[in-house]
Amino acid sequence: MIVITAALVGALLGGLTAKRRNGTAADIAQYAVGYAIAFALLGMIATLVIHRLMV
Repeated sequence: MIVITAALVGALLGGLTAKRRNGTAADIAQYAVGYAIAFALLGMIATLVIHRLMV
C-alpha cells in the first residue's frame, strides 16, 4: 500500500514540477514516470524497514 501511494504521489509531483518549468507533454510524462519510480523505490524500502521492525 505504501509503494502504490508513494508512486502516485511521485507521479503527481513530477508532473507538476515539469509543468511549472513549462515542459512539453513529453517532458511532463518523463518527469512523472521518473518521480514515480523513485518514490516507489523509497516506498518499498520504507515497507521493508517497517516490516522488519514489526517482526
